[in-house]
Amino acid sequence: MKEIENKKTSKISNAILEEENLSTRISDDQLQGEFNYSQAERILKKMFNKGLIDKVEFNKINELNRETFSPILVKIMPLNR
Repeated sequence: MKEIENKKTSKISNAILEEENLSTRISDDQLQGEFNYSQAERILKKMFNKGLIDKVEFNKINELNRETFSPILVKIMPLNR
């Protein structure tokens, strides 16, 4: 039984390591784009929360930011606020 558990643990550990190695495949430009998008999103949320822009403007700017910065996980990020 112990041998089977070790094999399962090994498979899971290998899968986690493979996932973590994704970060080594991200180029410097992609990483910079992620950072820039994150900063732009933070500023955009502050503007919305202070009432400087409405929901329609927020969504339009958010869409432009996604196109400009091309964040890696854009496909799974919610668009509308």
